[in-house]
Amino acid sequence: MARWRRSAGIWAATGLLFSLSAIFQPRSLGGSALAALWPFAAVLMLAAVGQTLVVQQRGIDLSVPGFISLTVVLVTHIPDGNAAKLGPAILLAYAICLAAGMVNGLLVTRVGITPIVQTLGMNAVLFGIDLGISQGTPTQTTGALQSFASASPAGIPLPLVITVAIVIGIEFTVKRTAFGRRFEASGANPAAGRAAGLRGNRYQLAAYLGAALLYCTAGVLLAGIVSQPDPFQGNNYLLPSVAAVALGGTSLLGGVGSVVASAMGALFLSQLQQFVLATGASAAVQNLIQAGALALAVTVYGLRPRVLARSRMQPQAGAQARDDTADPRPGPHNNHRAPVT
Repeated sequence: MARWRRSAGIWAATGLLFSLSAIFQPRSLGGSALAALWPFAAVLMLAAVGQTLVVQQRGIDLSVPGFISLTVVLVTHIPDGNAAKLGPAILLAYAICLAAGMVNGLLVTRVGITPIVQTLGMNAVLFGIDLGISQGTPTQTTGALQSFASASPAGIPLPLVITVAIVIGIEFTVKRTAFGRRFEASGANPAAGRAAGLRGNRYQLAAYLGAALLYCTAGVLLAGIVSQPDPFQGNNYLLPSVAAVALGGTSLLGGVGSVVASAMGALFLSQLQQFVLATGASAAVQNLIQAGALALAVTVYGLRPRVLARSRMQPQAGAQARDDTADPRPGPHNNHRAPVT
């Protein structure tokens, strides 16, 4: 129940945002607007879920733009319009992303490099490969990938169907399996996890590998959604992915979280962008609003652990004060006699 209370805010906020959009900017909920919203929201959901896994293990991943951008470049430049080369290009993208995720995990767990420094360095490496392949120029995506990403079974965009299935699978794994419970326990309290026999490094490594797979999947879908993606297409997903995690109620200090709530945070940010676009605001205003949402989420969920800790300490302090005033000597304490002179 506690985790539902923690993530209830983003569900309520998302419902309120869609209600306000229907009243004040109904164009943001029109058929064409929603058709554009869902695929990009699905990409952001995947990035946010990957970020959630890393954050749950007391890290933060700044290499999200590099993973997504490199994947986009690999699946567009290598085929170069030839659908026969699309499959090998996608496999190569997954192989490179898995290798980069493994390097991130090993250098953080084995060498002890802080996650911010390591993932920032990995982001630079990935962009270096990106520019070496693309030379900074965009390429038209293949017709096969574009047809795949634009498919809508039962009227629902295929990228959204894939994303929802992935999110449900990860949520079930984290919340309903022994591995998932150990994953959360190791992230929440490493010392207690080690005392219980949990190998924390294993779960941190799994988080970086899982995140790399999710970023690569997001990049493949994005390359099909955008007809001519540029080599820096992933730059739009770093701040929103962190903001979605914070809005979903996952503590940025690690531990318990919900990938479903993070996905809902991504949907909130996507619709917020649609709402702002409908008002005619500039891109700078959109970035400011996203930054404000992140700051608000960090403030709300950052204060909660302190309040809980303070409320737990107060009864203990009161009990300690009562113990300090008690007479430590055995026997009745109310029968003291004045000394005889």
